[in-house]
Amino acid sequence: MKPFSRSDRVGGLIQKVLSELLRKDIHDPRIANATITGVKMSRDLRIAKIYYSIFGDEKSRQDAADGFESARGFVKRSLAQELGLRYMPDVRFFYDESFEYGARIEKLIKGIKSEDETNS
Repeated sequence: MKPFSRSDRVGGLIQKVLSELLRKDIHDPRIANATITGVKMSRDLRIAKIYYSIFGDEKSRQDAADGFESARGFVKRSLAQELGLRYMPDVRFFYDESFEYGARIEKLIKGIKSEDETNS
């Protein structure tokens, strides 16, 4: 069995190329500080779910979502030129909440530890 499926390899390539696009070619201030955290491809390579994170409040997250949606056509064209795939997948952008979730868990653990130290 192959260590990585084709969809994993294409997803990694899309993540690499898209990160470069964000850094060099996309000048939208709404997504200037966004980081591409992962790309999940469907098994048939027709859909690319692109996950991003951005530092800030709910408004900056919504602005980033709007920015990615407005840049969607440009991103798809640019990826198609770079990747040279027979069929360019449909790109969809999703906010990655895993960092917030991890921070919330860490805060809870620290709270339990400090509470435990206080009771000792």
